[in-house]
Amino acid sequence: MCGITGAIWTDPKQGIDAATLQKMTDVIRHRGPDDEGHYHSEFQLRPPYEAMPEVALGFRRLSIIDLEGGRQPMSNEDGSVWVVFNGEIYNYQTIRRRLEGAGHTFRTQCDTETIVHLYEDEGLDFVQHLNGMFAVAIWDSRARRLVLARDRIGQKPLVYHTDRDRLLFASELKSLLQVEGVSREIDPGAIDEYLTYQYIPYPKTIFRGIKKLPPGHLAVFQDGKLDVQPYWQPNFNTEISISPSAACEKLTELLSSSVEMRMRSDVPLGAFLSGGIDSSLIVALMQQRSEQPIKTFTIGFPVAEYDETSYARQVSEHLGTEHEELEVTPSGVEILPKLVWQYDEPFADSSSIPTWYVSEMTRRKVTVAISGDGSDELFAGYPRYRAVWLASLLDETGPISSFLGAPVWQRLPGSRQKSFLRRFKRFSEFLSKTPQRRYLEWIAIFNESRRAMLYRDEFVEQLPNTDPFSFLSNGWARSGQRDVVSGASLADVTTYLTCDLMTKVDIASMAHSLEVRQPFLDHRVVEFAASLPVSLKFRRGAGKQLLRRTFGDLLPADIWNRKKMGFGVPLDHWFRDELRELTHDVLLDESARSRNYFRGDAIEELVQQHESRQFDHAYRLWALLVLELWMREWC
Repeated sequence: MCGITGAIWTDPKQGIDAATLQKMTDVIRHRGPDDEGHYHSEFQLRPPYEAMPEVALGFRRLSIIDLEGGRQPMSNEDGSVWVVFNGEIYNYQTIRRRLEGAGHTFRTQCDTETIVHLYEDEGLDFVQHLNGMFAVAIWDSRARRLVLARDRIGQKPLVYHTDRDRLLFASELKSLLQVEGVSREIDPGAIDEYLTYQYIPYPKTIFRGIKKLPPGHLAVFQDGKLDVQPYWQPNFNTEISISPSAACEKLTELLSSSVEMRMRSDVPLGAFLSGGIDSSLIVALMQQRSEQPIKTFTIGFPVAEYDETSYARQVSEHLGTEHEELEVTPSGVEILPKLVWQYDEPFADSSSIPTWYVSEMTRRKVTVAISGDGSDELFAGYPRYRAVWLASLLDETGPISSFLGAPVWQRLPGSRQKSFLRRFKRFSEFLSKTPQRRYLEWIAIFNESRRAMLYRDEFVEQLPNTDPFSFLSNGWARSGQRDVVSGASLADVTTYLTCDLMTKVDIASMAHSLEVRQPFLDHRVVEFAASLPVSLKFRRGAGKQLLRRTFGDLLPADIWNRKKMGFGVPLDHWFRDELRELTHDVLLDESARSRNYFRGDAIEELVQQHESRQFDHAYRLWALLVLELWMREWC
């Protein structure tokens, strides 16, 4: 697990010198505090091509596999192929044996060298053989091309910038901003999408001139041109016919294999344990495969509705893990500046706060942690899928749907974040829309009407002629004509899971030099789960049915039957208490940079309505506060 950065250029005036490359590498030191490495092609002997590109590669290492021999950048035997790589390839030993049989010579025991030789044999098809999480850059001097690749689910980040005859790339935006001349011009369309989703969907970033490489994609820079192409396009439209018993057997095989592969490490390894079904199940499968108690970690909060430590303790005692828990009192005022700097671009998922704390705690004892991310999307576990399902049933009733969707319900007073009344108001608000639009209304921070009331006319004129809804609808379209629960949950796999959860976990964990692995996101598990009929995963409003049927005996009944608790913080209380002064100073200040985009009276109304408990605008205020503080830090 590491940080990578670099550049390729054909015009000497666009070159990246050693000092700049050092700065690009230093600023992501947190991703790899154990070692660093650099490669600069101008110091190498080159064939006498007239327009031979120059290349610079930078690397920060967090040592996980082959602690002594895994230094990067790494090359093949004759130095014609060089690679920098962030991530883990879990099947590298199997690939290595095949490559050795084909005559390749290995100098190390690490997975990085496997990528080098696999690329020599397979060319751009090398990614099809990898099981893992990765962001890779390969310099092929013979073909005179730089190849970038990102894993199928987007567990590892990769951003890039192109200008005249040059490509820059990095694990994090802040690395690219070390290069003189890289524009920090903000993309208005990215702000529009950020306020919709609480993240900026790929391929955009907050900066107009910098892009994210989408998950499951390759980018090839050759002859001064960049070609971006997918190598993995999941077809969620295909639903297999399979018996419940056969599905249980196959899921056991795949998930067990995935967990076992992700337990390989040459450094201390543990697991996040929240006490929910997902992390508890992964820990149970880990403990089955370990002769020693698995180290497990959880954090607790003094607010009861956000605290899961009692459930985590119960699971630990049941499985016999070596458990540690820490109660923290999160401070929004204290942690906000850290998040704003670390996340590079506006990111408003407040669960990044507990993720930050649990990563910080876990890193004190281990270097690798395993988590249960991905289960809710793949096995229809979120409560919002129940709302999608109920709305689809009400579609068939007509009059009831019209009554429940009446505007009168929105005039009810505001309430707590997790209350029934708040959920009912949100549910009734979207009943009159199509299933896809309903779902966007359900998950959106600012829906279309609220964004329209927020924006200044001058800002609206800068927006592109596109609808943020298209990002979700394109993801939903992968499911074709399947049922609405499959459509929503599998759309989340390629949107919310990738852009929100993977970003949250990668940045929060790597800020503390901790590697996090996610067995549910093995592409074999993803493809199998996506192909299953909804009846095996979701029944009568309850998800994760196949997990219960398959692994029910591994966990206490209380864990299977408990109410799902989100990994969050009490934002609604914060904005009336500890964040109140900061909110007034930052958002209501007439000099706020966001006033160039947003109407001051609209923001004042949001603050007033929240503080008076007329409406719960906590997530909206958090998104606006993060955006304004980000502008002050990065612009």
